[in-house]
Amino acid sequence: MEKRLMTVVAGLALSTSMAFAQSQISGHVTSSEDGSPVIGASIKVAGTNTGTVTDIDGNFSLNAPAGAKLEITYIGMNSTSVKAGKNMKIVLDPDNKSLDEVIVVAYGTAKKSAFTGSAGEVKASDIDVHVTSTATSALVGKVAGIQATSASGEPGSAPVIRVRGIGSLNASSAPLYIVDGAPYEAGVANINPQDIESISVLKDASASAIYGARGANGVVIITTKRAKMGQDAQVKFDAKWGSNSRLIPQYDVIDNGAEYLETMYRAKFNSKYYHGSTKAEAYAYADATLFDKNQGGVGQEANVYTVPAGEKLIGTNFKMNPNATLGRVDGDNYYTTDDWYDETIHNSFRQEYNLSVSGAGDRLNYYASAGYLNDGGTVENSRYQRYTGRINVDYQAKKWLKLTTNMGFTHVDTQNPSFDVDTWGSSGNVFYICNMIAPIYPLYERNADGTVKTENDRPVYTTNNGSFQGNAVRDNHFNQDKTYQDIFTGQWTAVVTPVEGLNLTASLSASSRNNRENQLLSTFGSGAGEDDGIAYVQAYRYFTVNQQYLATYSKSFGKHNASLLAGYEQYKFKKQRLYGQNNHLYNPFIGELGNAYGTSKKQTGSYTDNYMTEGFFGRVQYDYDGKYFGSASFRRDASSVFAPGHRWGSFYSVGAAWLISKESFLSDVKWVSLLKLKASYGEQGNDNLASVTYFWHPYADMYSASYDETSKNYSFNMVQKGNENLTWETSKAWNFGVDFELFKSRLNGSFEYYVRNTSDLLFFKSLPLSSGISVSSYPDNIGSMRNQGYEFSLEGVLVKNRNIEWSLNANISHNKNEITKLDQELKYSNQIIKKGGSVYEAYMIKYAGVDHETGSALYYMDETDKDGNVTGMTTTTDITKATKYDCGTTLPKFNGGFGTNVAAYGFDLSAQFTFQLGGKIYDGTYQALMHNGQQAGQALHRDALKAWSETNKNSNIPRLSTASTDDAGFSSQTPYDRFLTSSNYLSLNNLTLGYTLPKDWVRALTLSNIRVYVSGENLFLLTKRKGLDPRFNWGIGGMTSGSGKASGGYASMRTVTAGISVNF
Repeated sequence: MEKRLMTVVAGLALSTSMAFAQSQISGHVTSSEDGSPVIGASIKVAGTNTGTVTDIDGNFSLNAPAGAKLEITYIGMNSTSVKAGKNMKIVLDPDNKSLDEVIVVAYGTAKKSAFTGSAGEVKASDIDVHVTSTATSALVGKVAGIQATSASGEPGSAPVIRVRGIGSLNASSAPLYIVDGAPYEAGVANINPQDIESISVLKDASASAIYGARGANGVVIITTKRAKMGQDAQVKFDAKWGSNSRLIPQYDVIDNGAEYLETMYRAKFNSKYYHGSTKAEAYAYADATLFDKNQGGVGQEANVYTVPAGEKLIGTNFKMNPNATLGRVDGDNYYTTDDWYDETIHNSFRQEYNLSVSGAGDRLNYYASAGYLNDGGTVENSRYQRYTGRINVDYQAKKWLKLTTNMGFTHVDTQNPSFDVDTWGSSGNVFYICNMIAPIYPLYERNADGTVKTENDRPVYTTNNGSFQGNAVRDNHFNQDKTYQDIFTGQWTAVVTPVEGLNLTASLSASSRNNRENQLLSTFGSGAGEDDGIAYVQAYRYFTVNQQYLATYSKSFGKHNASLLAGYEQYKFKKQRLYGQNNHLYNPFIGELGNAYGTSKKQTGSYTDNYMTEGFFGRVQYDYDGKYFGSASFRRDASSVFAPGHRWGSFYSVGAAWLISKESFLSDVKWVSLLKLKASYGEQGNDNLASVTYFWHPYADMYSASYDETSKNYSFNMVQKGNENLTWETSKAWNFGVDFELFKSRLNGSFEYYVRNTSDLLFFKSLPLSSGISVSSYPDNIGSMRNQGYEFSLEGVLVKNRNIEWSLNANISHNKNEITKLDQELKYSNQIIKKGGSVYEAYMIKYAGVDHETGSALYYMDETDKDGNVTGMTTTTDITKATKYDCGTTLPKFNGGFGTNVAAYGFDLSAQFTFQLGGKIYDGTYQALMHNGQQAGQALHRDALKAWSETNKNSNIPRLSTASTDDAGFSSQTPYDRFLTSSNYLSLNNLTLGYTLPKDWVRALTLSNIRVYVSGENLFLLTKRKGLDPRFNWGIGGMTSGSGKASGGYASMRTVTAGISVNF
């Protein structure tokens, strides 16, 4: 008993002494460069897993044994070791001789100093300042080599990204998107930008060739957030409230009804007077037909003026009768004009809330978030509502076993207005009619007292105004188009480390996206008449599974360092669609098939489609003494897009880099912090024939079937002619570059030159009529293309001290696209594809101006001899005789961006601009607005007032006239270079002003940080012409096609918000 008692006493004494040996250690970490606190520095007790990180003030505290050794590390600064004590003052020196920043690359990470490829990256701090629903907007203007178009400004839309030019003719030029290591098909707008830690863009073959079949057009790698090592639990809440408004204004149209009628009256007069009629006859014709729709007039709907008896509305001086008054009563009706644009386009409310919790301990790292976004549009029934949730967990179960899981869920509820940018001239398109209708028509039917008529409390809209059938504003009010999406993404990974340096990784990723769309064509809108309302419902289901198995091994032998990677990956994609349509709705407000009771117009259908790739791959990386780097990768890939026997392809890359700044001959050059030369070569594939209806099976003949109830027989019709010999598009790319950091890393940048040759271009060849085949084309591999150019980026810190930091960034890129091999020239209505030209080569009639004696439009035509040889050039007024010419590429020569960041005394200001130079765009909307009277009831651009006249014979604009022969370029809707316009622009992408409250104030509230801010997105756009947005597409188009469809598109929005961010 005595021995047991002594043992207990001894144990208590030992425990007490050990407890007293542990003491509370605290300190403050600052930078020797400017004395500012180092936030997030890692503090670790040597030889243990005990550690923490410095807070926003650079302070830390932890328990450690007396006399313990502390290891302090921070990226970009020299590590140090100090003896533990109380109230420690630790100063870290910048590491100016090595670039330790880590970037996310294919199947892992790499130090920038060791990276042999080409990549650009934006961090969470760059993304957070942008007020958009899509994080990829942060890439535009920030990363060199990125080009973007935005065909739609609809809430929830994302810019179309291209990396280093256009990579194909008919196959997709879109980059591959990777989220947390797995291919992602659910749309980047469905990822909450607040959950993203970084976005890396792999631009050259050395960086992306290991992705094989799908990496030819670059790879965008999105990495979601995790807690930092040793981080205490942190709660962050962010709220934003603001307004969305239309950024792109109307073209400079005649917005006064009287002025418009005066102009149309003159056009009516000219159409007779300059074709042989007397002035009296011409005036009489204009008086008789101005409101006669059957004779090219504006229609009686525009007869909204009251004119004294016996007087004319418009005089022989082409001016409105001063005695005429706006507004006309006819029985129980009152007629006046409305401003359709102002009645329809409006500002909307935007609100967003995000909450996240993160932390990390010795074995567990977690990040969880929830977000809500309600993004209103610029017209009625336009909204994007998104709910997001995410949880990322890393757990070090054993020293040799690490488990991770990333799971995200998004629900989207979208309301879509009545428009279709792919259909030109539709009176059912709310944007088209608001942009293009003349200012002479009433929007509503009115009572005699001027009040708007109603039916069951519903406003009564006018219909069939001039050439505009129906009323798209009415349709947008009563119709409904709603889309619901549920997206789940999950990734589960196990990493086994059996021996030091060897990691075996197994990863399974899955995503499920379920879309349901309900369209109601209301009986009070476009579903009126015998249909009595129409319901259309469709559901899509997308399911992907990606399996990935990796083995990586790293080993150092003295100054030799090597890393090996081997892996297998399999990707499966399934798409399913179910749809139905019917009319005669019992309840006019419910767009469901169960509410539709028609029998003659029922439509139903469904299908399932599958796509699969798999590949074996490997990579070797080596460096000697941290100065000489080499890498090589190989991938053997297969794609189900191609027929058996043509599915497998081999792709590889090699790269090398030389870190010159580590050489002894530069050791005394103190102002050079880093200097690196690099070069790479690689081959990649492209199987994405996404522009085709049956793009997953282009090798197969495809048929549609129909059944005859009378004969009880099936019949078949070919819808696609396949090609069993179809194979990969192959890109062979070179990249040469130099990276540098100067003046203690205060100035850094890079210059890169690249050449990418793409062969076996995927294209749809025309079939001759003699083939007897019902389809017009078939897929084949034809020709070759080259993209070559350079990129230059620069970042510099102009001022940096304890209170102020001011930095600038700028980048510029040049890319030249050229067809280098083609069997034969391909000519279209506005485009030519030929050897030596670009994939976007304008091909159209050239405008020769105006005949100064008659005011007629002139066009160039070739003069030929009797053998057909061109001997010269002349002009003609007959557009059918004019010659089409190669008018050059529409692609820009330069694009890039620049910006600045300033932080001073708690305030922060950032701005980011984007520009484009040297390109062209066909301004088809401007052509439609310059009809000079031929399209009565359609808006007219004010430039039409500068048209040729007897007193303005030097004008370059044909005379006003309703006669189609006076300006056949409009009447025939022919593209010609008069409307080929500069696509140069300067855009202010983002401007943010913030203020971080003093730390003493925040501590009193038991918080760690509070920041308030005001941010603007897409604030202004400077272009060649008011109303023109060159970002709509790559420039090719006509009055009714391509860029000409912009008049019916959802214009870009400007967003201004105020917000608050709170850290607990």
